[in-house]
Amino acid sequence: MSYRRNNNFRTPRPMHKVTCAECGVETEVPFKPDGTRPVYCRDCYQKKKPRRY
Repeated sequence: MSYRRNNNFRTPRPMHKVTCAECGVETEVPFKPDGTRPVYCRDCYQKKKPRRY
């Protein structure tokens, strides 16, 4: 479960079930997709994001 800081204690973030636009796997994300952009699972996102040096 993901958490965020809120006044020195942690509260659970609401998770939303989505289907990865790349591989079709069902996953959860900590934001509500608006349908205008593709949403990826963790593995596909790691492959797509640019490397940081």
